Amino acid sequence: MTWIRLLFAVGALALSGKVLADGVARPNIMLMVVEDLGPRIGAYGDPLARTPNIDRLAADGVRFTNVFTTSGVCAPSRAALITGMHQQAIGAQHMRTSSFGRVNEGALGTFSTPGPAYETVPPSFVKAFPELLRAAGYFTMNNAKTDYQFGEPFTIWDRSGDAVSLADRDPEKPFFFMLSHFGTHESGMFRRGFADRFEWSERIFALNDAGLARLEERTDPARVAVPAYLPDTPEVRRDIARHYDNIAVMDLWVGERLEELRVAGLLDETVVIWTTDHGDGLPRAKRSIYDSGLRVPFVVRLPNRERVGTVDARLVSFVDLAPTLLALARAPVPPHLHGQDFLKEAVPQRRYVYAARDRLDELPDRSRAVRDSRFKYIRNYLPERPLLGPLYFRENLGAMAELRRLHGERALAPALARYLEPSRPAEELYDLAEDSDEMRNRIDDPAYRDELRRLRDALDRWLDEVGDLSAQPEVDMVTRQMWPGGEQPVTQAPVFAVDCGGPTPNVELRAATPGSSLGWRQAGAPLWSLYSGPLETVPRGTRLEAKAIRYGYRESEVAVASLCSDFDAD
Repeated sequence: MTWIRLLFAVGALALSGKVLADGVARPNIMLMVVEDLGPRIGAYGDPLARTPNIDRLAADGVRFTNVFTTSGVCAPSRAALITGMHQQAIGAQHMRTSSFGRVNEGALGTFSTPGPAYETVPPSFVKAFPELLRAAGYFTMNNAKTDYQFGEPFTIWDRSGDAVSLADRDPEKPFFFMLSHFGTHESGMFRRGFADRFEWSERIFALNDAGLARLEERTDPARVAVPAYLPDTPEVRRDIARHYDNIAVMDLWVGERLEELRVAGLLDETVVIWTTDHGDGLPRAKRSIYDSGLRVPFVVRLPNRERVGTVDARLVSFVDLAPTLLALARAPVPPHLHGQDFLKEAVPQRRYVYAARDRLDELPDRSRAVRDSRFKYIRNYLPERPLLGPLYFRENLGAMAELRRLHGERALAPALARYLEPSRPAEELYDLAEDSDEMRNRIDDPAYRDELRRLRDALDRWLDEVGDLSAQPEVDMVTRQMWPGGEQPVTQAPVFAVDCGGPTPNVELRAATPGSSLGWRQAGAPLWSLYSGPLETVPRGTRLEAKAIRYGYRESEVAVASLCSDFDAD
């Protein structure tokens, strides 16, 4: 039993162990986020999907049918998910911050962007919601992807890494466990042996091949449905068929995670959420802000079979996840979050969801979208750029090669050829009730004039409310606001404040850099604890270490204090 106890200052809530002071139990929470996948799930009506484990999870819980990410690509989407704030409001909108200034050279040509690679520095009050859960008494675990755009602050997770499992949890605390699965990623459809091989894509092929060996059947390319925004060719069908096989492998992984919960006796004490980081990894889906890039399957299994077998068609945004999970944990919900609790029936339903598209590796861009239950409006700030410009990573897809081949042969249908043309409309408007694939732009149709005006106004109000850091060049945002002169700032070490007047020392840590998060440990201990309030009952003479991290900054140096034994701190 540890000799230090933390007092968690969390507003009016006094949290201890797994139960609140009023006796209300706090559930464990498991969040599974897989990659690059739209609703190609049996429970969502896809007849070709082989997803029995996800289907059973949906039958035991709530199937949400109108959940949308804030971006069609992973890092900005994950930044919004983990902070509960739209990515362009906190400077995490460009994909990726680490690829800014990177040069790729190979058989596809040379691709580069100007400016220094960087990590986003969000406003000082922004914290990842798992850190807020940790401050409220949860044990937080991650396996294994981070990709938040602002580095990997050590204060977010108690445990994080490829090997982290349920066995690592603290049985005295409720846990939050976030798991990622990479097998359905876009790279799982790459052409083998292509000239610009990605080493880690080959690893994905190897992992998926091992999983595919467990499948009783492979998807027949002749049976797949080719979406209207892609050409129907054998190469495209092979990509889609491979995607379905990778989905089947991922479903086995979901089943294994659920079985681990069951064997541990935790399934009925745990809120289980399964979703994806954005839509399909196919061209005109991934990286777009059409529904094909934003709409994701989303299943929630609640303890005690609450809402079992139900369907929820309300509009939900990924920024809603943070406030919802904090509310489930009975933790304070910061007022600056952009989302709302989607499990609380008393909360007014959303009228709109919003999305943004910005630089995509070496391709500068800027588009914004607003959607209601029927209509989608898109504003393209750089209409002189094509939707599917040459992108080093995406060119490894057979489906992308087919689009380019047919376009070069002038054999691509006009509705698809426009994606590769050198420009696109400044505005787009779609009636999703009759055009779910968003192929017919109604921007000039007089019959939709009122809807166009309403959605334009809604988008303007939203941008005014949350802000948009893409209104300035990215290099200015970085070098003037985040990393002055292009150099990463360094977090200052925290300061110890020790009161030796009582029978045991009272120890407080104070941040020297505004907005930094603090951690502490007994000198020499392997792991850091999150500092959330004064440390009490620490024996005199104990040697403590502390350090700090402001998101996007470098970590501080370690400060050391020997408590009330010829007290010194350095």
